[in-house]
Amino acid sequence: MAQPHRPTGTDSDARSPGTARTTRRNRLLRLGALPVAATALTATVALYMTLVAFGNITDFGTNQQFVQHVLSMDTTFKDPDLMWRAVESSALQNAAYVAVIVWESLAAVVLLAATWFWVTGLRRDAYERARAASTVGLVMVLLLFGVGFLVIGGEWFAMWQSSDWNGLDAAARNVALAAFTLLVVHLPGVRRAHADEI
Repeated sequence: MAQPHRPTGTDSDARSPGTARTTRRNRLLRLGALPVAATALTATVALYMTLVAFGNITDFGTNQQFVQHVLSMDTTFKDPDLMWRAVESSALQNAAYVAVIVWESLAAVVLLAATWFWVTGLRRDAYERARAASTVGLVMVLLLFGVGFLVIGGEWFAMWQSSDWNGLDAAARNVALAAFTLLVVHLPGVRRAHADEI
C-alpha cells in the first residue's frame, strides 16, 4: 500500500508561519540598513540638483539676475577697498552663470547614475561603483555651493553684505545636505550591512 506523501522539512519550513515571519523581519532589516539610507539620500540630492538645473535652464532670467547682482556687487556696502573686485561685464557674468548651470547639470547626471548604481547594488550587495559615483557627484555639489557660493560669492564678492541678493543660507543648506550624504555613503556599515543580516 502506497504511503501518503508527507512534505519534506524544506517544504514545511517554506510554508510555516515562523519562516514567513523571519522573511518579513529580514526584509524590514534590509529596509533599515545603511545602504538603503545611502540610496535614499543620494536620490534626494540627485533629484534636487536635477530640478535646480532644470529650473535654471527653463527660467534662465531669474537666477541670471542673481549672478549679475552678486558679481557686480551693486547691492553691497560699496566699500571702495572692495569694489575693485566687481565684475561688470555682462558677457563675463553670463559666462559665469552658464558655467554654473553646466556644473549643476553634470552633478545631477552623475548623482542620477549613482542612484541607479545604489538601486542595482542593493540586489547583489555590491556598492563600490555606487559609492564612487556618489562621491564624485557629492563633491561636485560641495564645490559648487561651498567654494562657488560661500567662498567666492559670499566672501570675494561680499554677497553677505547684500540684503536683496544673498544666497548664503541656501548654499549652506546645500553644503550640509551634500556633506551629510557623503558621510553616510562612506560609513563602514554600508560595506557590510547585508552580509551581517543574511
